[in-house]
Amino acid sequence: MSWIDAPRATFDLETTGVDVTTARIVTASLLLLNPDGSVQRAGEWLANPGIEIPEGAASVHGITTEYARSHGQPAQQVIWEVAGAIGSLFLDGIPVIAFNAAYDFSVLHHEMLRYNIAHGELPAGHILDPYVIHKHVIPRKRGNRKLETLTTEHGVVLENAHTSKADALAAERLLVKLAERFPKIATDAAALHTHQVQWSLDQARDFQDWLRAKPGKENEVIDGRWPIRR
Repeated sequence: MSWIDAPRATFDLETTGVDVTTARIVTASLLLLNPDGSVQRAGEWLANPGIEIPEGAASVHGITTEYARSHGQPAQQVIWEVAGAIGSLFLDGIPVIAFNAAYDFSVLHHEMLRYNIAHGELPAGHILDPYVIHKHVIPRKRGNRKLETLTTEHGVVLENAHTSKADALAAERLLVKLAERFPKIATDAAALHTHQVQWSLDQARDFQDWLRAKPGKENEVIDGRWPIRR
């Protein structure tokens, strides 16, 4: 069965930074959707990450250190609940959509390790990443591939960008649009997950080769591991 004809979930994080090994989760959203895209169930979390939220990160997602400390749940509790919710979906065979999944799932992996939760491992499951898929079906593109850019280009409404719930829902809508335009990706989730592992490696290699052709970039290394960079 194609993933587009079945229930699916979509996931997004807002964090303290860009390094997956050190970033802490600030907000998380996980939505379970019906086959028609309507929301069946939504989970949202606000964490006190236990560290200062840099001004640059706060300016993106709007959560300051003071707000997170006053209103957020303890980070360990949030990580436990988010990991448990995603793990339950995977055990039920429900795929999880995440834009640039290698970031979100890597951050979650390292947070789980930080708090000694399941040795950092989720149950085996299927992840669908509109970012990797877009680069595969549209390999040459002018401009960036940020979520805001791609949703605009494909006619997807994204209100309140950089809030985890809005970004999660937009990622799902974007993937549906891509599947309508490129029916070959409307396959079963297991097959698509497997394809993305290789696509990500190929995309990283091509980008690395392009960078290494530039002066001073001869030793650049691009990590193409997907969906988790350990």
